[in-house]
Amino acid sequence: MFAHPDDEVFCAGGTMAKWAAEGADVFVVCATRGEAGQIRDSTTAVRRTLGQVREAELREACARLGVEQVVVLNYHDGTLQNVDLEDLAAAIEEVLTEIDPDVVITFGEDGAYGHPDHIAVGAATTLAVATMSRADTASGVTAPQLLKSHFPTNRLSLAERLAGWLVTMDERFGGSTDYGRALTLFAEESTTMRFASDEVEIVWYPHGTVIVEQGEPATSLCLILSGSVEVFEEDDELRHVLRTLTEGQFFGELGVAARQPRSASVAATGNVTCLVLSPSQATKYDGRGVGSRQFGTVPSDAGAETAPDDVGDGALRIDVCAYLEAKLAALAAHRSQYPIDVDAFPRSMLEEMYGVEYFRPVDPEGQTQEQP
Repeated sequence: MFAHPDDEVFCAGGTMAKWAAEGADVFVVCATRGEAGQIRDSTTAVRRTLGQVREAELREACARLGVEQVVVLNYHDGTLQNVDLEDLAAAIEEVLTEIDPDVVITFGEDGAYGHPDHIAVGAATTLAVATMSRADTASGVTAPQLLKSHFPTNRLSLAERLAGWLVTMDERFGGSTDYGRALTLFAEESTTMRFASDEVEIVWYPHGTVIVEQGEPATSLCLILSGSVEVFEEDDELRHVLRTLTEGQFFGELGVAARQPRSASVAATGNVTCLVLSPSQATKYDGRGVGSRQFGTVPSDAGAETAPDDVGDGALRIDVCAYLEAKLAALAAHRSQYPIDVDAFPRSMLEEMYGVEYFRPVDPEGQTQEQP
């Protein structure tokens, strides 16, 4: 039971694919058509058609997950927090009673990242299941188990993982404008959902700006979104140009991966826009040059194996790596929101980010249950 198309993938896509493959009948109920969302691919929809398009994307995504049926309620995107809680719960209870599920999955109290629609759906579903449970107790029928999606904070660094991937390539990576857009969306969504912990910025550099300096700490990875840069070494006040980089190319990856000082400087040869991924947050007083703390310091455990924080003893952990292809295919079906080619990213990084899904079991009265 979710609020918008695409919620199903991030919250439980792998779990639904796993259960469907094991023979379970899986249903998705979505409160809205997502008509107030972004349009990130203008070829897919306009504002007037977005709700219809996103509903179709939802149905295609669910088909790729093995979901048997999709039910879309007629609420307007962005207004669920204004709907009377008992009225919303009654509408959800009516659908759930007809489906008669063994397990119901919805949002936790935080709505994944504080989204009001998510919070409203989670609260209404909790109330609906509690009402069903009380009625079932009186009739002797088993009530459904309620699971709330949980998104623990993951200390994984996209900058570190991408840097490690880049240095394994025989030739320097060369992407495209589309790749830059895809990585920007991927990074923003990943950090919003706490799948990664990087600071993500899009920074504009005027012509002539020295973006990184030779000898200073390498604590960020940059992808050129527009414009070009010149890479050069300095020796006894002489400047030796090594190469020119353009849209879709990275710089800074060698230093980030090895956590070593920059081996060269990079300057904008025109107005340049970059996606900047940093394992730690910059401060207003970070200096430049050798011995500086540009963009903060690299964490001492950067590049190490990570495990999500704040999982807690009450969380149910489901490994969905075997169903990652279905989950990623479902994500790709939401083209209006995520025009992303997931094959352009390291498989190991995708497994780290999306290979496990967490849920908190809730008792019939809406209280989180502790697991042994």
